[in-house]
Amino acid sequence: MIVLVLKYLTPKGFRGITIFPFILLVDKKDREDAVMINHEKIHIRQQLEMLIVPFFIWYGIEFLFRWIQFKNKHVAYRNISFEREAYANEKDLDYLKSRSFWKFLKYIN
Repeated sequence: MIVLVLKYLTPKGFRGITIFPFILLVDKKDREDAVMINHEKIHIRQQLEMLIVPFFIWYGIEFLFRWIQFKNKHVAYRNISFEREAYANEKDLDYLKSRSFWKFLKYIN
């Protein structure tokens, strides 16, 4: 995991984005935000277990499906299974120690 502060490579409206092995942050203060980093580490694990490229394909397809479903990009983003898992567990700094393989599937509903 390599944490970089590159606000111009992070999509507008987001504090950070993870593209294995990089976590790209907008603000250098976020390097010290344990919850933010944990959220992004959850995405690193998701990407690794899906062999990276399939993660992004699934992410994109699920985003489009949720956008059609909710007719709102922000609500669609928050309902992607990968994001639901990360947001639900970002405050549990020990989550990745006990997380089971492909745990994001629990968050698809």
